[in-house]
Amino acid sequence: MTRPKITVIGSFAVGLTMRAPKLPIFGETMLGTDFDMGPGGKGSNQAVGTARLGAHSALLAMIGTDKLAGIATDLYAAEGVDTALVTARQERATGVGFIILNDKGENFIILDMGANELMDAAAVDAGESRIAESAVVMAVLEIPTAAAARAMELGRRHGAKTVLNPAPARALPDSVFAHVDYLTPNESELRILLGLSPDDPRSSRELAGELRRRGVGNVVVTLGRSGALILTDDLDVTVPAVPVEVTDTTGAGDAFNSGFAVALAEGRDIVDAVRFGVACGSIACKTLGVVPSLPTRVQADALYAEAKHTVWRSNP
Repeated sequence: MTRPKITVIGSFAVGLTMRAPKLPIFGETMLGTDFDMGPGGKGSNQAVGTARLGAHSALLAMIGTDKLAGIATDLYAAEGVDTALVTARQERATGVGFIILNDKGENFIILDMGANELMDAAAVDAGESRIAESAVVMAVLEIPTAAAARAMELGRRHGAKTVLNPAPARALPDSVFAHVDYLTPNESELRILLGLSPDDPRSSRELAGELRRRGVGNVVVTLGRSGALILTDDLDVTVPAVPVEVTDTTGAGDAFNSGFAVALAEGRDIVDAVRFGVACGSIACKTLGVVPSLPTRVQADALYAEAKHTVWRSNP
């Protein structure tokens, strides 16, 4: 099979993680352990994820000119991600996040998205020729709204399937939704998109319908251990999760979106694409960390084959 082209418009950031006995208070100095530094950013993760699954994946992103930028370029060289549209900018540092974990697994996070914040519609326009060649165009919200919106607009203009993973979620104008073929929030993101509290008690199915009324083509809500809800003109169904022994759910969303996008790019229908995405998300839950957890095609195909006869259910 010819490798489908996928273009991801998104983010890169380096995660700096350390464990401490407790979360610090103002002015306190303490000793920590288990320092780790590694690549992150949802756009970057999904570019790597789609490449591992066999797509010809390109990332449109911005990094700094500092030493942390080398973590990005080394990663993409190792994973086979096309970096022609990854731009190094001197004005801002490479995105970074500082994460402190306590003994209970609770965390304290400070993010500086750095060069990611320089992304705008003009930066996306620079990648239009690559977008025009793509079967799927993906975007996330760790970049300014204007850049994500332009990615969806150009993708739609050139006949690509457009996928918006609205993370981290924020309220968006309906004009953005008009260019989104597939919106893939989790349950809290779904609510935030509508200006609601993350724990609003209304059903996810009801709220997904509201997003469709605002112009989204198809809504796929990831439900964690319950699988994924699909709401389209013709479908109102839930695809069940694939049971696995869970170690870390951090990479599940990026793995799901990667698998879903690759399946769409290969021409599969939405139910089959969600099944493949759910299998990829389940695999990611078995391994600590995000990039290490993103599945290979062999892993994804194997778990998908085990689960493909699972019956999805129509919602009442």
